[in-house]
Amino acid sequence: MKWTDQPEGVLLQRSFIFGITGNVLGTLSIFNTNFQFLEAPMGPLNGVAILLQMIGLSLAVLVLRKRKVLKENLEKAKVMTMILSVALLFFILSI
Repeated sequence: MKWTDQPEGVLLQRSFIFGITGNVLGTLSIFNTNFQFLEAPMGPLNGVAILLQMIGLSLAVLVLRKRKVLKENLEKAKVMTMILSVALLFFILSI
């Protein structure tokens, strides 16, 4: 089954999971860069974090572009899009 055929609630849930995972990995990367907990390169972790945030953002936009979406899900998708875009911008600028 394609992702575009999924219900809006499932897409928003997956968007949240991808977004929060990307935020956690990006935060771990920033903390390790500043405090040197591990002697490991943080470039790949930054890349994975940004990729997960972009997937979450694209899923929220997919819900916005669907037709006949409930008003409640539409508002959730708008808020999710705004939060994930600000978080993505923060992590891109922090690299």
